[in-house]
Amino acid sequence: MRPVLFELGPLELRGYGLFIALGFVAAWLVTRRELERRAGRGDAAGTLIIAAAVGGFLGARLYWYAEHASSAQALDLFSSAGFTWYGGVLGGALAVIVAARLMRVTLDGLLGAGALALPLGYAIGRIGCQFAGDGTYGVASDLPWAMSYPDGEVPTTERVHPTPVYETLTMLIVFAALWRLRHRVEPLTLFGLSLVLAGSERFLVELLRRNDEVALGLTQPQLFAAAFVIAGAALALWTARPQRMRPSTV
Repeated sequence: MRPVLFELGPLELRGYGLFIALGFVAAWLVTRRELERRAGRGDAAGTLIIAAAVGGFLGARLYWYAEHASSAQALDLFSSAGFTWYGGVLGGALAVIVAARLMRVTLDGLLGAGALALPLGYAIGRIGCQFAGDGTYGVASDLPWAMSYPDGEVPTTERVHPTPVYETLTMLIVFAALWRLRHRVEPLTLFGLSLVLAGSERFLVELLRRNDEVALGLTQPQLFAAAFVIAGAALALWTARPQRMRPSTV
């Protein structure tokens, strides 16, 4: 864990920002490839990724701020600890939908590309959380790979589960599985499977995280994750129906 990778005079290169940026670059490369293959619209990938980055940043930050408005950390706009993943998902999704509609990107192309870009970008972005020690680690553990984050942005000297590492490895496996399926299943089905797998991963990793329960014995991220699983399963089942009707644009 190393929040600041190196300093050059007054400039700092932070691991969190670097890997978030690399995650968006990877997502852009996959989106461009898949949009071109599916819809001949690889040119739209850059705009969609910028929309996702801006919408995701604002959504994650505003949602976190709404929950922690009284915290002194809320005054630091660029603190890597001041974001929520579900706020980012909501903000990013809304921005991408608007951008896709304006550019008339087909629904099949958008969701087929997003099913692959999202898990890959998420996996790489979580490496930034590990470098930052931003508090997304888990509960205490005595496993051989447990570690402490004494110099993290949310420091702890206790040995804990390195849950960002778990998420990175799991989502890379998810990406690899979906990549192998991309020619075998329809885009809507692929996106549904992506939601099911990503939601399941987040629901399970929350069992090792330090978030408080909010309802039904579940944490807030688990409630969002469960909604993703249900929505993804419903989408996958719906696309399996014969003679279904789908819109051609978002």
